[in-house]
Amino acid sequence: MQALPLLGNDPFIVINADIWCDYPLQQLPQPEGLAHLVLVDNPPQHAMGDFSLTAGQITNTGSARLTFSGISVLRPALFQDCTPGRFSLTPLLRRAADQAQVSGEHYRGRWRDIGTVQRLQALAQELSATLDAQPAPIQPQSCPNQE
Repeated sequence: MQALPLLGNDPFIVINADIWCDYPLQQLPQPEGLAHLVLVDNPPQHAMGDFSLTAGQITNTGSARLTFSGISVLRPALFQDCTPGRFSLTPLLRRAADQAQVSGEHYRGRWRDIGTVQRLQALAQELSATLDAQPAPIQPQSCPNQE
């Protein structure tokens, strides 16, 4: 909240520090409303999800719920009634969604919540196994001098 005046009036990207994802950030759209959220399939530790998505609009109701990935584009106006200090983003997003001011998309690529040591270690093992399974790169060979 204290950095908000430094950001100006343009939308800005927020990415949670406890996620790992291969989402192509250059494809994030500018929100027409107050925010745009990237949603993912519900992980085992968050089976109930956070929001519903209907025709590109985020809602707080609906039976098919998805999990907020931690990737968003936010407009400074979303924070206009906030007071300085720590606060949760979730109530702001829910209020904006109730006013049809939050767009969203369902990302089906690779995403992991690495908010615990165990989940971070599991991802490290998964990525290490992926690297170990790849063929070794071709080593350049020297060419004999041609005269």
